[in-house]
Amino acid sequence: MARLVEDPELAFRLARAIVSDIALYNPDKVSEGVKNDNIFDLMADELQEGREHFAERTADSIQNRDQLFDRAIVDVMIKQAGKIESSIW
Repeated sequence: MARLVEDPELAFRLARAIVSDIALYNPDKVSEGVKNDNIFDLMADELQEGREHFAERTADSIQNRDQLFDRAIVDVMIKQAGKIESSIW
């Protein structure tokens, strides 16, 4: 079993990489979700799988661990979708 990530900065980088992969493999869902303001519903399964993977690879002792993954979603998936036309912008 791989060592757990204990450093919050490394954990955030891992979260960003996981979310980046989710967005990379699901561009149509990301686009549709942003356009229709339902990205979290539309990608619930993918994001939950990513969140579980992140939790398996990071130490429970990291302060605000769940928030790191949430921040990565916003930074990687939502902000980068800013060029997609949507009523949420």
